[in-house]
Amino acid sequence: MNLHTFPKFVAAALALVVVAAPFGLVAQAGDTVLKASDAQKLLPASVYYKAQSAPTQLRNSGGIKFADGYYVLSTLVDTSGYSSDVQAKYQAYFIAEVPITLGGHSLPAGVYGIGFVAENKLIVTDVGAHDLFTVSSASDSEIKRPMPLQFTTDPAGGFRLYEGRNYVTISR
Repeated sequence: MNLHTFPKFVAAALALVVVAAPFGLVAQAGDTVLKASDAQKLLPASVYYKAQSAPTQLRNSGGIKFADGYYVLSTLVDTSGYSSDVQAKYQAYFIAEVPITLGGHSLPAGVYGIGFVAENKLIVTDVGAHDLFTVSSASDSEIKRPMPLQFTTDPAGGFRLYEGRNYVTISR
């Protein structure tokens, strides 16, 4: 490198650092739990499931924004137009933009129906209402303000998806 090209090299290197710095800050900021007001901006007013369109309850929604910009989102759904067998296992729409582990079970990126059901279980279905898997949920008697649906961080790492006091863990 000669004296004439050295200043150009330094300028190019400095420009690269300035451009890349914001991306480094975002990646280091970590994963974030979204409040209902944040998730509402990303979720649709109605969703497709089992050959019907149903309105969402956006006030009962939440999610996770991962440090790399991908999301996991969920919202309760008004299932009053569905048959009782569908209502028994489908309460919320669940979107995972990346593969996750839900209650210890691998879940590929996709759109799903979920429901907290009897005997402390969470059932995951595809949008055709076909059962994919069921995982055990836990109860949290210490939660101060149980809500119909919410996400929190998990003290052991990862996150929790709650329905009232019942929850399943989520990790990436």
